Amino acid sequence: MAETSAFREAVGGRANGGPGERARELAGRLGVRTAVLLEGLSDLAAVETLAARQGRDLAAEGVCVVQMAGAMNVGRYALTLGPPGLGLRLTGLCDIRERPFYERGFGRAGAPADTVFACSDDLEDELVRALGTARVEELVHAEGDDRAWQTFLRQPAQLGRPRPQQLRRFLGTKKGRKIRYGHLLVEALGPGQVPAPLTHLFASL
Repeated sequence: MAETSAFREAVGGRANGGPGERARELAGRLGVRTAVLLEGLSDLAAVETLAARQGRDLAAEGVCVVQMAGAMNVGRYALTLGPPGLGLRLTGLCDIRERPFYERGFGRAGAPADTVFACSDDLEDELVRALGTARVEELVHAEGDDRAWQTFLRQPAQLGRPRPQQLRRFLGTKKGRKIRYGHLLVEALGPGQVPAPLTHLFASL
């Protein structure tokens, strides 16, 4: 795990203009063959949680999951990790509105874009719809966030909005909450509830 974290850090440094030797060295040592490009930390939490639930050791499979701190960075990460850089196979998960960034980034790196899987809105939307709003509200209550949730619902901007939209917005209103629920929502999924974009992503690995 420490070396995987070091590899991610080295990749981030290289994608932002730093040297690439450390990333190449660690990729070889870890046997990385595939890189999964994610927009942010909440997506990383969800993917790692699902891998654990499915009993998959992605590192042992030569797969490294990398969060890029925003979809607009995908071009630099694709060049760093894909054919022009470390020569890894690329795949990814993104919000539907960010798919064009991924397609352009993968294209410039000479990587096929058919391994980019897009959520209908974003991953939180997919998870909320998979679980149902009542179940998500149960999790909010169980996590001790019920008071904050009720305060949030009384905000004028939230009045009359559909419950799924309210929940998605609530998850992003406090630093760290979206990451925490990225883990919790995946943990709560029952049989047959894994959203299609995640199912397709894991099937591609």
